[in-house]
Amino acid sequence: MALTNAWVQPFSKLPSLFDKIRDGQAPDRFTQQLLKDWGFTSTKDRAFIPLLKALGFLTDDGKPTQRYNDYRDHSRSKKVLGKALRETYGDIFLIKSKPTMDDKAAVEGKFKSFHNTSENTASLMAKTFFALLDLADISDQGGTKQTPVPLETKESPKSDGAEPSRRGSEMPPNGVSLHYNIQIHLPPTKDVEVYNAIFKSLKEHLLEQ
Repeated sequence: MALTNAWVQPFSKLPSLFDKIRDGQAPDRFTQQLLKDWGFTSTKDRAFIPLLKALGFLTDDGKPTQRYNDYRDHSRSKKVLGKALRETYGDIFLIKSKPTMDDKAAVEGKFKSFHNTSENTASLMAKTFFALLDLADISDQGGTKQTPVPLETKESPKSDGAEPSRRGSEMPPNGVSLHYNIQIHLPPTKDVEVYNAIFKSLKEHLLEQ
């Protein structure tokens, strides 16, 4: 499960903040003084630092991470932020793989229920998310594709030197042979118990028939 509770109120300043990160040299530590030097002098602007930590751009003590430096590559910046959003707001992408403002009510509801917060705070969290989404490229992110998993059929025990037979592959009297290819599309989630439940069900209902 992944859904940060970090939010900022000056949403209109987020593009300028990430421009500064992308175009400037990475500092030894990201501090409130640096924000002031960049022109973010309001006390509300201090919320940018917890947000950057939640996104994996800064360590807990404010040092820029590899993700921070990767973002400074103009050719990759949007995809780097897109990956950060998928990790930091993972539960939102389980609701909709490519959220839009049409999903705003559902996103606000998720923040409200997940963090047991007020409607106003949930709205601020959602607005922060959508403001970041406008700056990111969330297409073609690793770990979100549905991967088909082929299932092998069981072989019958060998007897008298005969070739092993496969269930469902024997040639019927009319000479027509049918083969089935079963594919499973796994949902994108970091909860390993989801996958355990899927494969346990497959084992019980398919492989042990």
